[in-house]
Amino acid sequence: MKVQRWLLRMTCCVIVTSYFSVSMEAHAQEKVFRAGASVSNITPYLGDGIVGNFGTPPPAMHIHDQLSARTLVLDDGTNKLVFVLCDNVSINREVFDEAKKLINEKTQLPKANMLMAATHTHSGTSAGGEGEKRRGWHPDAPLDEYQRFLAHRIADAVQVAINNLEPAKIGWGTGSVPQHLFNRRWKMKPGTPTKNPFGGTDQAVMNPGVGNPNLLEPAGTTDPGVSFISVQSVSGRPIAVLANYSLHYVGGLPDNHISADYFAVFADRMQELLKADRQDPPFVGIMSNGTSGDVNNIDVKGSPEKLPHYQKMRLVANDVATEVLRVYKTIKHQDWVGLKAVQSELSLKVRRPDAGLVKWAQGVLSRPDSIKPNHPLEKTYAQRSLQMQEWPDNISVILQAFRIGDLGIAAIPFETFAETGLEIKAKSPFNPSFTIELANGGYGYLPTPEQHQLGGYETWLSTNRVETEASRKIVAELLLLFSRLK
Repeated sequence: MKVQRWLLRMTCCVIVTSYFSVSMEAHAQEKVFRAGASVSNITPYLGDGIVGNFGTPPPAMHIHDQLSARTLVLDDGTNKLVFVLCDNVSINREVFDEAKKLINEKTQLPKANMLMAATHTHSGTSAGGEGEKRRGWHPDAPLDEYQRFLAHRIADAVQVAINNLEPAKIGWGTGSVPQHLFNRRWKMKPGTPTKNPFGGTDQAVMNPGVGNPNLLEPAGTTDPGVSFISVQSVSGRPIAVLANYSLHYVGGLPDNHISADYFAVFADRMQELLKADRQDPPFVGIMSNGTSGDVNNIDVKGSPEKLPHYQKMRLVANDVATEVLRVYKTIKHQDWVGLKAVQSELSLKVRRPDAGLVKWAQGVLSRPDSIKPNHPLEKTYAQRSLQMQEWPDNISVILQAFRIGDLGIAAIPFETFAETGLEIKAKSPFNPSFTIELANGGYGYLPTPEQHQLGGYETWLSTNRVETEASRKIVAELLLLFSRLK
């Protein structure tokens, strides 16, 4: 009898031990972190108009470098996060919505877990935004040929990145590259003419010109931080680097060239610095645009620059990549971190022209071209102001917050001022945090209420389309989303 009881106890111990061994093994398997990346070519045909500047878009006559949808997918075993950065000045929400629908149908990935954004290169054709073919708010408006192509190529990129998922390690860091950042909005000395297209005057002037003797002080700040996420295979092979830097774009190329600007140069330089060329799957470098709505790389207090085409963007990209590499060498890649995503839709009031502005715009447009305008962009903004009457009373915009371990990422569908990005970083419960702008749509500029008081290009009706309190509402909503990720 004693022998039977002893055998029973031993059998139970073996069963329990086996159960816990199996459970621990299954738990360990659940903790496998994976990552995959890809690049999808989204270069348009030659002949389409290159947007990003005023006037008639010049037809594209040359492709200097291909435009891409650069994609990173992260998987913690329970949740997947998707990042897609597209080389375009701005992409309408319905294009991203179509891409997310295609991806969801193929993979069942939640749409809230997909962050898609434009880099804001000014050397591509339109998929919405400045110079847009449609105004980007009508949910039932059909996509044009390039927009349909773009949505499918984004979906392809995500599918390939998922195909490339492999066990991986992840790390992140933050450096500083202040030397290329300048607030482009300036307050001018008293008495300086500061006309706007609407017949009034502003306190802040965008791009007042290098060496302008009437400069008083910048109207805003800059964010020198360069944040990045790095993923490696378990053996240490670089898979991807996703960086974030708050610089509008660089430019310095012929008007009729297609180019992804410094965003692509950075990606190429990171591959070189990490000695990650000729890999299978290929290494993918990605640069996202931070909060740069009022920031460019022109030092108006310096001397005029005369550089060969493309040289300035190479200088900027090299400095940013070099700083990322410096910090990269100090970070510890973790075998596993948890991933979370939350999303909300925020309703914002649309700005409308009042009766006086409508009357002014109609008068401007009825004048013959022989009459000298009061401002070079007078007719442009008269037309745009009248078009704002066609917009709905409110628009609903997507806001997102992602958590990667202790890292927080916010997503905003506007060209956002640097001070707003710095406020989000300061108030975020995650350290570090950063914001990707022009994400999940593009609705123009997002000045703060204080910047609205100063006027200037970014605040003009149609350049800015939503209520003056929008930035405050967006920051409050993003902080609420961050709190839900804790």
